[in-house]
Amino acid sequence: MATNAIEFSKEELERYSRHLIIPEFNIEGQRKLKAARVLVVGSGGLGSPLLLYLTAAGVGTIGIVDFDVVDESNLQRQVLFGVENKGMPKVDAAVARLRALNPHVNFRTYNEKFTSKNALDIIKDYDVVADGTDNFPTRYLVNDACVLAGKVNVYASIYRFEGQASVFNYTGPDGVTGPNYRDLFPTPPPPGLVPSCAEGGVIGVLPGILGSLQALEVIKVITGVGVPLSGRLFLFDATTFETRTVKVRRDPANPLNGTAPTQTGLIDYEQFCGLGISERKEEPRVKELTEQELKSLLDNGADIQLIDVREPYEYLIANLGAELMPLKQVSEFASRISKDKQVIVHCRSGVRSAKAIQELEQQFGFENLYNLKGGILAWAKEIDTEVATY
Repeated sequence: MATNAIEFSKEELERYSRHLIIPEFNIEGQRKLKAARVLVVGSGGLGSPLLLYLTAAGVGTIGIVDFDVVDESNLQRQVLFGVENKGMPKVDAAVARLRALNPHVNFRTYNEKFTSKNALDIIKDYDVVADGTDNFPTRYLVNDACVLAGKVNVYASIYRFEGQASVFNYTGPDGVTGPNYRDLFPTPPPPGLVPSCAEGGVIGVLPGILGSLQALEVIKVITGVGVPLSGRLFLFDATTFETRTVKVRRDPANPLNGTAPTQTGLIDYEQFCGLGISERKEEPRVKELTEQELKSLLDNGADIQLIDVREPYEYLIANLGAELMPLKQVSEFASRISKDKQVIVHCRSGVRSAKAIQELEQQFGFENLYNLKGGILAWAKEIDTEVATY
């Protein structure tokens, strides 16, 4: 769409007046925003400030992909939602809030999981994609889809007190396309090595900071004002308030757009990131049992030992009556763990408990440890919905 054909109502001109009086931005920048189409993948911690500021700025069309519902534990950082939204699909709650902020924006929602089957079809109608995800499979999927479809990927990630941001697959005025996520991280870390925010935590204000920076980069990419973070990775440590910006270069071995590309389509990102082990014809790294199997053991009064390796504060929020042995100290509890009966170990999702089992097996020779597949989340979903999932 030719931006000179974009018109504004009197209400819009008044709304965006602080943009219009910026000499470098003015009405041409605002026209470019109104003509733009931006897809935000994830409406959580990063997606909340992203969506709020892109909406307030007047981006013409905003797409939102999220298949989750609003949970109590989201409200510590996901400022797009309120208590009244608990249990609602996030895309529905988000749009209601955003339309109240700016009725001049067109919203499209996708209440579905972003997968290798639908990713290219979803992003084809957008100019810029902003990655608000919190897991490696989706992060690589967003990147690869953007590279294959020729879309700009505005990226950020957060963990505890640290965050990073960059702009990937951006083609500058000189016609040169910058690096993408695969140039920075060619392959994902081993499963469980880097916990998610749900496992490792995040200070609530951090996604607000990084998500706002993402919104700024999206606006710069759309309007051409300033220099986007292409070819640079911004690093932020909230504990010391120190920042660094490091250069990122194209990798000739990049499988997507290196000198000899080997990947021409999207792949199974769960397996690429070392997940979905049970779906492959391989033995799992640790023995597992399901929440239904655990319920059957408990209902039948089986002589088992149940161990919880989460942190004490998590145990206070919700527990299954297990013995608390936090992962960081689990080896110190080895003498209290039976070698004569079936021992079921659990955490929130099954990641930390699998690590605990591996540590105990390697150090003390245990052969009777079983991981509760899906952890307390699976138990809350399938067995007892009254259990808090936090």
